[in-house]
Amino acid sequence: MRNLSPSQILFIGSIGVAISCFLCLLFIDLAVIPVSFVVYLLVPLIAGLISYLIFFLIVRKFINERLKVLYRSIRKGKITSENDFKFKLSEDSIARAEKDTEEWSSEKQSEIVRLQEQAKFRREFLGNLAHELKTPIFSIQGYLLTLLEGGLEDNNVNVMFLERASKATDRMVNLIEDLDSIMKMEVNELPMDIRTFNLKELVKEIFESLEAESAEKSITLKFAKQYEPIYVKADRAKISQVFVNLIKNSIAYGNEGGTTTVRFYPVDDSVTIEVSDNGPGIDDVSMKRIFERFYRVEKSRNRNDGGSGLGLSIVKHIIEAHQQTIHVRSTEGMGTTFVFTLDAAE
Repeated sequence: MRNLSPSQILFIGSIGVAISCFLCLLFIDLAVIPVSFVVYLLVPLIAGLISYLIFFLIVRKFINERLKVLYRSIRKGKITSENDFKFKLSEDSIARAEKDTEEWSSEKQSEIVRLQEQAKFRREFLGNLAHELKTPIFSIQGYLLTLLEGGLEDNNVNVMFLERASKATDRMVNLIEDLDSIMKMEVNELPMDIRTFNLKELVKEIFESLEAESAEKSITLKFAKQYEPIYVKADRAKISQVFVNLIKNSIAYGNEGGTTTVRFYPVDDSVTIEVSDNGPGIDDVSMKRIFERFYRVEKSRNRNDGGSGLGLSIVKHIIEAHQQTIHVRSTEGMGTTFVFTLDAAE
């Protein structure tokens, strides 16, 4: 019965009424008075037909009203008049309604999951942002209170504390600037200045700018081999930020005396770039979240060390803004490699 249409069910019911009338006439013919053949033929036929028509009208009206309410609920805005939804008993309308309801339920369930994920992301984002801002704010507050309580007159600490407060302020400024950059990238408000430039020369400049920082941990920055000039089409300033963030990340989390290596693989109309280190590597759980805002592999790491916690998130946004992708591979104890591509220049 589940797979039958309403008209088929009514037809079977009408046959049942006709058979019931025939049996009643048969009983009357045998027990009361004789019944003619015409009565045997016409009464069950007329009763079945009348019952079919009556129930057809009743059931159609009943289903119409119920389905109309259902469709107004699950298809808001699509039914604007009484004629927008017409029930045809010859169609499998129940099955259609069931299918549409299941689709609507699936859509709503997906929307609920998406809203829950967004709410969770907002909570984590606000919590992380508060944590990131709390450290420099409390540092500045502590330095200023010390100076106000007499430290300003002490030449041994006043300049030192002001310098520390200035560094904490710079950290807050960098954090806000990074957040502003990410928000602009997400809404496509960050303009892209696509031009041709020498990628090898850019990386060489970055190596030189980070030489002092890498020397503090005796980390060597190098190319995998001698490369000829490699020209790409991209936003030079933003790709520079990508390399700076990746290399700084390898320095911050790398081992003392380690190595950070950059490789180029020109293939047809694209160039694949790898930034590798031989540091501690990343575990499988962290690999899934490595590009999330504020996420740090080492949870115990001092927040005053390193950057804003947004570096890899910014890297991902910049690469995606170039219509490219970035991924990471890593083995614990052996190191990490970030891989992305850029369009090669003609």
